[in-house]
Amino acid sequence: MNDKHFLLLSLAAQSHINPTLQLAKILTGHGAKVTFATPTSSLSRLNDLPTVPGLSYATLFDGSEQDNNESEDGKKKVHINDYLSTLGRLVTLIVYVVLLPWVAEVAREMHIPSAFLFIQCAIAFTIFHRFFNSHDGLHAYNDDFRLDASVKLPNMPLFTSHDIPSFLLPGNDYHSSMVPIFREHIQTLEKDPKPCVLINTFDALEKDFIHSFPSIKFLPIGPLLPSAISDKHASKDKSFGDHMFQSPKQDYLSWLDSKQDKSVIYVSFGSILLLTETQKEGVLQGLRESGRPFLWVIREIKDEELNSIREKNCISEEIGMIVPWCLQVEVLRHRAMGCFVTHCGWNSTLESITSGVPVVGCPCFSEQKTNAKIIEELWKNGVRVKENEEGVFLREEIRSCLDIVMGEEEQGNEIKGNAKKWKNLATEAVKEGGSSRNNLLNFLEM
Repeated sequence: MNDKHFLLLSLAAQSHINPTLQLAKILTGHGAKVTFATPTSSLSRLNDLPTVPGLSYATLFDGSEQDNNESEDGKKKVHINDYLSTLGRLVTLIVYVVLLPWVAEVAREMHIPSAFLFIQCAIAFTIFHRFFNSHDGLHAYNDDFRLDASVKLPNMPLFTSHDIPSFLLPGNDYHSSMVPIFREHIQTLEKDPKPCVLINTFDALEKDFIHSFPSIKFLPIGPLLPSAISDKHASKDKSFGDHMFQSPKQDYLSWLDSKQDKSVIYVSFGSILLLTETQKEGVLQGLRESGRPFLWVIREIKDEELNSIREKNCISEEIGMIVPWCLQVEVLRHRAMGCFVTHCGWNSTLESITSGVPVVGCPCFSEQKTNAKIIEELWKNGVRVKENEEGVFLREEIRSCLDIVMGEEEQGNEIKGNAKKWKNLATEAVKEGGSSRNNLLNFLEM
């Protein structure tokens, strides 16, 4: 493996960086050299980049996940082309993530093989393929979507407009910018003589969808999480290098240590979404009415706002702790953790699965609604909160879902049992002889 050099390209979003950087560490654990490349604006914001033998860093283009217009893509292509030209034939393979379909074109021009690291679930990929493939795609060549767009997948209930990734629907703020990119992703794979998709999932979780693309080398290699790494080839470094936000001064782990097993509700809506005041109020009242201790991440909250929330709602530190950020994997693995109230982003979904923590899903945009549907209806390791017509999660609905998941009734016990089952299957997938580990070895031998 010492003669292999992988170039991994990621955008400046934490949800993109986490799995890509974890893959980089795993590849170096197998003896490969890896260059992890991301925009300057992203690399400079990371507070804890892992130092691993064989892993180096580069800034090949600037911009963010929003910089996707044609002129910006052209500049990035030139920049990466120049970089690859200086390396000559030293790059064995290029791995690129979501929103970077043009990287595959650059790789073909340089006669370097490439692989698409899909950082969402296989079911989301199946939906995108159903919409955009050039053979029988629902919207392969036009954007004439219906507001009631729906998709039927094998062995699944109908995915309605309430369940598919939100940007697929006309009227969504990201529809005009994101639809062409995902169409290009699917049709770029069709042009590749040896298309390869690495996907951050594992076979047991989505087996009906993983094996539905015979023309694509479709390799589940996840979960790409430190908590899931258990084989001798994995790096001993367990950090993500994902701290794009400052850690809190409060000792939330000591606070968790003071709580009973499986008694705490953890609440986080990810690294992008900012809740409105109305949304915060609904979540807060639902938490208070549940009568259970909670740890809530309100990203970048200031002391003044925190004090105001505590005073207005009579929240003592004993019942509720609010922090601006935390190390989520560490929190979810704590013995006190009983439930995860989440936006259902894919990283958070996998982190809940590998930790065995049941979910109360509050999806807001993108593929979060897809993830919430399959959590509730396919994997049955959680429930989905129903929002009102304004998209607000009401306190009564949140409290009801918490009572189900945290309670000892039949549905709650079934959810807890399924959460434990998926945790065990995720662990098996990355062990020696496991499906994800074997797929990674298959990839390295390509």
